[in-house]
Amino acid sequence: VRGSSGQAREALRRHFSELQTAATRLLTERLTTLLAEVDAIEAESVKPLDDCQSLIEHGVGQADELLREGEAALRCGLGEKEDKLGSFTKKAMHIQLDSLPEVPALVDVPCVSAQLDDSLLGLLRDRVSRHGSVSSHPPVQIEELQERPGGILVRWCKVDEDFAAADYRLQHRRSGSGGSQYEDSYIGRDCEFLVLHLDPHTDYLFRVCARGEGRTEWSPWSIPQTGYTTLAPHEWCPGTEGYILSSRRNIALRNDSSQSRCPVLYSNAPTYF
Repeated sequence: VRGSSGQAREALRRHFSELQTAATRLLTERLTTLLAEVDAIEAESVKPLDDCQSLIEHGVGQADELLREGEAALRCGLGEKEDKLGSFTKKAMHIQLDSLPEVPALVDVPCVSAQLDDSLLGLLRDRVSRHGSVSSHPPVQIEELQERPGGILVRWCKVDEDFAAADYRLQHRRSGSGGSQYEDSYIGRDCEFLVLHLDPHTDYLFRVCARGEGRTEWSPWSIPQTGYTTLAPHEWCPGTEGYILSSRRNIALRNDSSQSRCPVLYSNAPTYF
């Protein structure tokens, strides 16, 4: 109980930590995208306004400079006044003080805003509140292991009658510290499966889980069960003329090119069940 409880705690912490990291990354990426859109709209929209402001400031600066030049011309002596007034008049004719650059109409000036759907938080809260579950027993357990020649017949059953199973998944591996990783043996709706190509007198671990109707995730694994077979696999005697054997010698095919007449094919051992 303590061992499985510790494993469940560790699985929950790891899973929700990965979810938090992924959610933070997705939100950050979305925020970066939206901020980039704001920057692009601002840069595109403010340019004509900045150009207009620069032209206005430049014209005001020229007018101010011309005004100071006119005041200076009025204060100077009669000998210089004519020349300075002539220069003032010439500059004034080239300054277009009554002309301003075209600016967009007020209705055409962008007003940047952000539209945020508050319902996302409600949807997220609803999904999170129903995400994951904790159970004291897996919904499926291995019921029986029967040895067969070169294999083991595995039968399983539901222990949670409220669980509607759509598919079952059976896995096996060699037992012991040096055993291999679990590999899929069967996925389907049946409640039994014959696992073949197993070495005799070798312990194997079997486990099963199920997937509920309309769900994509698999249930927790059943408690692993150990099984082995003492029966050698079916194998035909080699050297029989007129037949070709497979690599495992469990399949024999007639050789039509052979001249022998219906030779007898013998089993290598009494491995029938």
